[in-house]
Amino acid sequence: MQTLIPFFLVGLGSMAGGVSRYGLSLATQNVSAFSLPYGTLLSNLAGCLLIGLLAGFGAKSELLSSELRLLLATGFCGGFTTMSSFIYELGQFLQDKEYFFASTYFAATLAGAAIAFALGLALSGLLMR
Repeated sequence: MQTLIPFFLVGLGSMAGGVSRYGLSLATQNVSAFSLPYGTLLSNLAGCLLIGLLAGFGAKSELLSSELRLLLATGFCGGFTTMSSFIYELGQFLQDKEYFFASTYFAATLAGAAIAFALGLALSGLLMR
């Protein structure tokens, strides 16, 4: 039974992350600026910020047990962020020959995710002082 607990934690976190991502997609589906899939973009950026915070806290303290890291980082962030949806939506832009939107979405997602992760690490350092 003890060996099943990590799987349960990852599954529970993934479910919560997936439901949260879906809710964010619904909440942003009527945003019309640039016709980008804002729900996926925001979930990827917020997920990278959160995983940056978790990585920072995990590296600098004992605040996060291995079980909590499984639940939050592997589970929740894994279910909340979604590269497969990102690639699918990017492919849709390319199929529709919407190259401006494809390149904008690509750059905003990748650059934004890297910046959000670095911000999460920096914030965790400030909060640990």
